[in-house]
Amino acid sequence: MSFDINNLIRENVKKLKPYSSARDEFEDFDTADMIFLDANENPYQNGVNRYPDPQQASVKVVLGQMKNINPKQILLGNGSDEVLDLLFRAFCEPKVDNVISLPPTYGMYSVLANINAVENREVLLSTDFQPQVAQILENVDANTKIIFLCSPNNPTGNSFSEASVLTLLKKFSGLIVIDEAYIDFSEKASWLAKLEHYPNLAITQTLSKAYGLAGIRLGICYGSEAIIAVLNKIKPPYNVNELTQQRAIKRLNDQGKIDAEIVAIIKERASLLNVLKDVKFVEKIYPTEANFILIKVDDANKRYAALIEKGIVIRNRTTQPLCENTLRLTIGTAEENKKLIEALLAI
Repeated sequence: MSFDINNLIRENVKKLKPYSSARDEFEDFDTADMIFLDANENPYQNGVNRYPDPQQASVKVVLGQMKNINPKQILLGNGSDEVLDLLFRAFCEPKVDNVISLPPTYGMYSVLANINAVENREVLLSTDFQPQVAQILENVDANTKIIFLCSPNNPTGNSFSEASVLTLLKKFSGLIVIDEAYIDFSEKASWLAKLEHYPNLAITQTLSKAYGLAGIRLGICYGSEAIIAVLNKIKPPYNVNELTQQRAIKRLNDQGKIDAEIVAIIKERASLLNVLKDVKFVEKIYPTEANFILIKVDDANKRYAALIEKGIVIRNRTTQPLCENTLRLTIGTAEENKKLIEALLAI
């Protein structure tokens, strides 16, 4: 497999001159005594009267140290959805190119493909929710730009085998995007450790799950400097606001609390898995490496409605491919899980 990023970038993106904001043009870090009259801002200080750092340098430094990644290999977005959208816009020519996704999986891959007028070729996972590599490669043609792999996968909860991912990385000349939104709950290592070995690899992560910051909307893309440079070229100038940046740094610097919460969630997951074995209408419990559990039940619509009546909202996934009569249960606090267990055993 030979990979040349220039063969993937859209021609209009190659020719694009990116917008240059006032904060892009002035990059002096010693600004204590400077008077800023360059960006047409309100001069009265209130903490957010100035535009945020368009490159989020402080957040990237913290992330880079945590993940042992060069900050130049990090792009931040307004949630992972913006990051994924930027990948479409940078590399996929509308009405010409295509991507491949592997249902059942995260629904935004398909939505973003439709928004960007890009064909989404769906190759179902196997019955044990693993990539069918031969079928994936059979669907690749000269206009296939991206293959999306969600691992651990949503809604199934399992990770994809290393052998499958490696085969795709080696045989596909486009981008492999591994969505690791749930990696912190898995015993398997992140693919970040292999980033330097595969120039066609991009990895997305988020602060919405293990880091408990879904409300601030901060998504992350890790990739080669070349990939990140292309995405930076087309991203909105101030796509991550000042409050989000501040809150992210505060949370990232409290790693002890984050680790404790992850341990607690994994412990609660184990307890719930054990109890589900005794719930009579549960027909199958799928292996999980995420902060949720997918179960197959006798009648998903009926059981979903019964839980709603008891004040518990879960996700009915029965409409998804290979997921007939399945429910997805997010792991809550010990008290929330106790109430869930009581409800499951009662209905």
